[in-house]
Amino acid sequence: MGVVDRATTGGYLERYDDALAKDPMSAFGLVREWMRTDWRSLFAELRERRPVFVTPAFTVVTRFADVTEVLSHEQVFSVRAFGPRLDAALGAPFMLGRDATPMNWREKGLMQFVLDPRDAADVRELTGRLADELLDAARPGGRLEAVHGLFRPVALGVCARYFGVPGPDPQTLGGWTRAIVADGFANFGGDPHLQAASVKAGGELVDHLSDRLAQHRATLRAGRDLPDDVFARLVRACPPAVTDDRIVVNMAGLPLGFVESAPGAMVEAVEQLLLRPRVLAQAVAVADDPGRFDPYVWEALRFSPFFKLLPRLCERDHVLAAGTPRSTVIPAGTFVLAAPASAMFDADVVPEPEEFRLDRPRHHHLFFGSGHHACLGVHLAGVVIAETVRRLLLRPGLRPLPPPAGHVERTLGIFPDTFTIGLGAERREG
Repeated sequence: MGVVDRATTGGYLERYDDALAKDPMSAFGLVREWMRTDWRSLFAELRERRPVFVTPAFTVVTRFADVTEVLSHEQVFSVRAFGPRLDAALGAPFMLGRDATPMNWREKGLMQFVLDPRDAADVRELTGRLADELLDAARPGGRLEAVHGLFRPVALGVCARYFGVPGPDPQTLGGWTRAIVADGFANFGGDPHLQAASVKAGGELVDHLSDRLAQHRATLRAGRDLPDDVFARLVRACPPAVTDDRIVVNMAGLPLGFVESAPGAMVEAVEQLLLRPRVLAQAVAVADDPGRFDPYVWEALRFSPFFKLLPRLCERDHVLAAGTPRSTVIPAGTFVLAAPASAMFDADVVPEPEEFRLDRPRHHHLFFGSGHHACLGVHLAGVVIAETVRRLLLRPGLRPLPPPAGHVERTLGIFPDTFTIGLGAERREG
């Protein structure tokens, strides 16, 4: 999505209200299309005029304070909107599909223990090696298809070597994660084909991890050491009360939470940098220094986070933004879409939101979530995203390609599948 021209946008609410009076289904379709194509302009208008946007089908929350209120009140705004689909895919209750239960607290603690933030430097080094190997092997010709040529292979490589989940092969593991995450987080219409694909993929992923766990158990019984990866740490660390099926389900959550979101964030960050040639040149100039470079990635992601909306279900009547002019009663049963992509442009909290600034405090960044379900491995996912982008920018000749070649193709309008960029010497035709 490009830099928005405010002079040519607006009037969404008038068009929505007119359509709603004539045909509620067409009004719903308009909002869905705007969220897919014109989300920044739509959210800007909603923040100003209707910050809690109530429709017959869902409620969209756009201000920073209100988004964080939704995400931090997990017993009011639950993940039951998507949790049952993840449970169905994995055949057992999954932490991400539960809110503040004893299982949540115990298993979150276990996973945070094995996802040691002190691993960040090693994970960054691993990421850099993976990225450089892929970039060195890229076919010459002045172009790189970055999704399958760099971003997804890096994420799958980290899964294999750090998480200890290589899959039968990277393509199969990537297919499983796409099917499960697409149904869990993008199947708002309840497409039965997406649901069936998710259940099939989940069963195969669980079977694969169960076999791998059995191999780890056999290795330990034979008196041999396990590798130092997250899967092996979890096997060694879990007390007897944590059964093998719980180990498998929690290990399944790592590729599900990483293989789609990390490459998605890489695409968004690189696209936003390419849209800003001056900023891109500045980022390239400091790319030898990760400490100076990383803020360029985080600010680029603020302009276009991968997950722009986070679904929740209101479990009981709740007054949102109580005591403010936008105070709104959210009835029990309401499907709520909290919009981090909008919240990070709320000028009441984020100074000069339209400016590309490198001094934003971390709490202004909502692209890793907030509250009970914030990313468990944020310290590690962050270095994978930033280092992959950095290694790309260290290569000469990075540039956008004109459409249609440079257009990001996405599955379900969310998951990037093709992003071709210019890299290296530009090939001259003729």
